[in-house]
Amino acid sequence: APPWGPPCPRARGGWGGGVSGPRVPPPAAGRPLGLAPPRAVGPPGGGSQAWSRQGELLASLSVGAPPDVMNRDGQNWGISAFSPWGLRQHGFRAYIEMLRANLAHAGGMRIDHVLGLKRLWVVPAGADPKRGVYLNFPFDDMLRLLCLEAWRHQAVILGEDLGTIPHGFREVLAAKGILGMRVLLFEQHDGHFQRADQYSDQALATSTTHDIPTLRGWWNGHDIDWRIKVGQVQEADRDQQWRSREHERAGLNRALCEDGGKDPHHLLSAEQAVDAAACFLGHTRAPLVLFPVEDALGLEEQTNMPGIVETHPNWRRRYPGDSATLLDGEASRRRLECLAQARRNHRGAAHR
Repeated sequence: APPWGPPCPRARGGWGGGVSGPRVPPPAAGRPLGLAPPRAVGPPGGGSQAWSRQGELLASLSVGAPPDVMNRDGQNWGISAFSPWGLRQHGFRAYIEMLRANLAHAGGMRIDHVLGLKRLWVVPAGADPKRGVYLNFPFDDMLRLLCLEAWRHQAVILGEDLGTIPHGFREVLAAKGILGMRVLLFEQHDGHFQRADQYSDQALATSTTHDIPTLRGWWNGHDIDWRIKVGQVQEADRDQQWRSREHERAGLNRALCEDGGKDPHHLLSAEQAVDAAACFLGHTRAPLVLFPVEDALGLEEQTNMPGIVETHPNWRRRYPGDSATLLDGEASRRRLECLAQARRNHRGAAHR
């Protein structure tokens, strides 16, 4: 075996269905998780890892996403990716180094765009994101190594399984103990939102992510204005976008009211909807629940618009206060207490 990692027996089958070996340890109720740093999709092509492991990364390609409902032009994230051939040739050295560095002092790890274990949309330098292709990766090997390192460090693994998902992908991750992500705004079909008891018990539940609108911004349609401003949506489509949003908002309003024991015809304000969402998430079957700072504060602006560089202030907005007292406000405390109480009630009901 190479000095940087154990031998990795070849997996039986192409989807990991018959793969033996360790599973990711499940999160224990009430046990402190500690830090769970994000593992990025890939490093900058001009960064230290790309320089020191040139045979194991594809510095001349950029990772992104194909056109979809969130961005019709596709996305180019301006970062590099592991080389499938280089990983095999070097015993997955760079990949193992990355896993161990992230888990050395953490209780868990969130894998950004976990679909990259299976395939990545890669774009040649300077090319339009629409001109990219899917590049397949040694999924079985990478999954086994991920589970092994998680087991060694007794760490929880969260996988951001959002986007264009290969058939059966989520089931494979769940079988290995890797938690997926279920986002409140996405858990719907044509405005019919899932009830709290319909959420998966093998995925983290969250209201939003840093790449999509905050709850208040979505409720008020603020993201529609931004999408038109940056050119993702045409001005001529504004009315259609608003009609679609009003339909979805009515569906979420109904789901939140029913969960809270209120008349489903009662119209919530944006403030009330954010409060109700915190309670709703607490009632889900998810083993972990995430309520982003932006929603705890009831902010309207989203943190990041993927694929937009110059026309939106990605990652540059300041929070309205210092870190020591940021969540001490009445609204934030009310939401977080409702979330905590809902989790206690849910766990109590589950054990009865």
